[in-house]
Amino acid sequence: MEEDKKEEIENQEEKVEQENCVEDNEINNMKKELEDTTDRLKRLMAEFDNFKKRSAKEREGLYNSLVADIVSSFLPVVDNLEKAVGSKTEDESYKQGIELVLKQFTDVLTSLGVKEIEGVGTTFNPEYHEAVSSVIDETLGEKEIKEVFRKGYQIGDKVVRHAMVVVAN
Repeated sequence: MEEDKKEEIENQEEKVEQENCVEDNEINNMKKELEDTTDRLKRLMAEFDNFKKRSAKEREGLYNSLVADIVSSFLPVVDNLEKAVGSKTEDESYKQGIELVLKQFTDVLTSLGVKEIEGVGTTFNPEYHEAVSSVIDETLGEKEIKEVFRKGYQIGDKVVRHAMVVVAN
């Protein structure tokens, strides 16, 4: 009888070990499945974040491009208003009216994110400037802009119109 009980206990121990082994396998499988799911979720979240960033960048680029197209058609008007302000006139109220219209125009351009490209005293940069002439001037540095014939404008990194400049040395 004792042997039967020992055998029975051993059989029960074997069954428990087998059950534990099966449970361990199930736990390991579940852990692996959880890790895989977590990894997929992290990748999906990263892809979605990249998509949002890319979409925002494309939207901003499209907006800047549209505004640049519209603004470029108004820049000759701004040029003419600046010439009108610079010309001599006897009628001061007329001149003040032109100055107010020019200020209003430049305020609108500023509100749209349009900035004037720097000119005199800066270094020539072909991305922003168009050289129409070159002069030798010992008082100025290498590729320094001496004079601006026509102002240039940009929106963000996009150039709306290149500045026409005279470059020294």
